[in-house]
Amino acid sequence: MGARVGIFDADIYGPSLPTMTSPATPVLEMDAVSKAITPCEYEGVKLVSFGFTGQGAAIMRGPMVSGVVNQLLTTTNWGALDYLILDLPPGTGDIHLTLCQALPIAAAVVVTTPQQLAFVDVAKGVRMFARLRVPCVAVVENMAFLEHAGAVLRPFGTGSGAAVCAQFGVPHLIELPIDPLLSTAGDAGRPLVCSQPDGGVAQRFSDLGAALVQEVAKLKRVSPVRVHYDSDAKRIAVAFPDGRRLALHPAAVRRADERARSEVERATAAPVAEDIEPLEVALLGNYALQISWPDGSQQLAPLDSLERLAAAAL
Repeated sequence: MGARVGIFDADIYGPSLPTMTSPATPVLEMDAVSKAITPCEYEGVKLVSFGFTGQGAAIMRGPMVSGVVNQLLTTTNWGALDYLILDLPPGTGDIHLTLCQALPIAAAVVVTTPQQLAFVDVAKGVRMFARLRVPCVAVVENMAFLEHAGAVLRPFGTGSGAAVCAQFGVPHLIELPIDPLLSTAGDAGRPLVCSQPDGGVAQRFSDLGAALVQEVAKLKRVSPVRVHYDSDAKRIAVAFPDGRRLALHPAAVRRADERARSEVERATAAPVAEDIEPLEVALLGNYALQISWPDGSQQLAPLDSLERLAAAAL
């Protein structure tokens, strides 16, 4: 049996799945009672996109977009999946942060073009994922070359994808050609890997899929970050996959809340009691703790800031 796969098109401003695929029922359906969303399906793959809501591309501000993304993702009845692929929009905005907070994302694939100018934006994206503790395992270089009369031409130059791999230690580089059939097939709603499964483009996508399966399998063998509140020791405990452990005093963590506050708010805020204890401690995505306190506040504590806090206390 093949892998069970879902694709979540997170580009609310410019959803592409409705154009690139042709599901028999191209509309998301919602159960009137449970409010669960039934995904569309094409070639055995479950699909969710804002474009399948019948509203086209969204025109809304960032916080509203984050809410729509979270609703589509978390209320969809995905069923049992082996892989959920998140198709993110370009950039490093609200949508990326929302998804990295909502899910412990296993790995990221960065898409670029050969021009050196693209390296700057791609490097920014890789650094964002590094901060959010999502490893980048492959770089896809679009429009990398053109085959003509037996020769391989590179009209847009070379080096952007290779530079990303070299600088950030990304293990796989997949180059995709300039192929009119690739664009035509996507516009027609039947991807080239479906219409020409034995073609050269399909083989390159197959190589990418094999690389992803390989790298995700490696990552699965690594224990995730584990967190809990040790009520006996009165410490917030964090255990990292490499064996490092943190034991943090709750009051110190509460005082180190990095949320932006004005000087007046800091000056008038009630002092943190030394015996304060959290109501709940949970891992948020891969990169932070979500801590609930008795006064009703919710603290987002990035793991790197907690490591600095623990080091300063030594």
